[in-house]
Amino acid sequence: MKAMRLHQHVSLAEVDEPLELDHVEIPQPEPGEVLIRVSACGVCHTELDEIEGRVPPSLLPIVLGHQVVGRVESLGANAADYQMGDRVGVGWIYSSSGGPDENLVPAFRATGRDANGGYAQFMTVPQRYAYPIPSALSDVEAAPLLCAGAIGYRAMTLTGLKDGQLLGLMGFGGSGHQVLQLARHLFPNSSIFVFDRGEAARRLAVELGADWVGEISDRSPEPLHAIIDTTPAWRPVLKSLENLRPGGRLVINAIRKEDGDKRELLELSYQDNLWMEREIKSVANITSHDIREFLPLAASAGIRPATQTYSLEQANRALVELKRAPVRGAKVLIVD
Repeated sequence: MKAMRLHQHVSLAEVDEPLELDHVEIPQPEPGEVLIRVSACGVCHTELDEIEGRVPPSLLPIVLGHQVVGRVESLGANAADYQMGDRVGVGWIYSSSGGPDENLVPAFRATGRDANGGYAQFMTVPQRYAYPIPSALSDVEAAPLLCAGAIGYRAMTLTGLKDGQLLGLMGFGGSGHQVLQLARHLFPNSSIFVFDRGEAARRLAVELGADWVGEISDRSPEPLHAIIDTTPAWRPVLKSLENLRPGGRLVINAIRKEDGDKRELLELSYQDNLWMEREIKSVANITSHDIREFLPLAASAGIRPATQTYSLEQANRALVELKRAPVRGAKVLIVD
């Protein structure tokens, strides 16, 4: 089978082709696993972190990709949850303890980091961590929901937001534009404020119904009850705190922050940024419960990611563009 594999860590500021197109054997499902013929796989910012070594894979070479949609090709022993031909998805969580804190425990294994993922024609996964895809969603639409959408759902839950309260979205890429649609469904009386450095992203926010859009450094017209930060930088953290009202909560939805602007933290003021019971909470990974709960909700709520598609062989192009160019929506590989 064809697979785009990472063989070594590189800087995407310097290297245009971090992955190699390899021809490898089709994996065979172990007991309790299913083999999936991949049809689509989303491209996530976390894969940039893997390539550049901030979230190093536990083995190399490895097949990246953790927003996977495909069809069950074969079943391992004792895998009875699905039938051949069923359409399923796989997210960032490849396997874990199965408990309510499975995103936090040492047993957590990530798709495309600790086991081969979806930048390939086939992959295996434990059946517990494969999810039925609602029929209302196409393969390309469903792929970004499996990580960017589902982790956005988890971040939204962690804000503690109530209908009518004010929500800010700091960064408006693959996750942010899905969170806006989700917030419109769950909190119809809440105003949504979007901060992004890119003009294309700000235009998309307006198209999707944002009440206000601005640059990362702008002040919102009103102080906000909650902000979700999905950026890889540190400056947005400070700017988010400046836009929170007393008692507000910032939820950082990122596995890693890059170090390029880390000195911005020296500008942190306890009085201006943290005092008055403002708080910061991080999102750590994702649970199988998050994905199982979010997919049908997304389908019924009409959440549809804006997507740009590439072939499997164009994975390097998609990754480099995600690193270097303004983002509008989500990038998805079409696998055939």
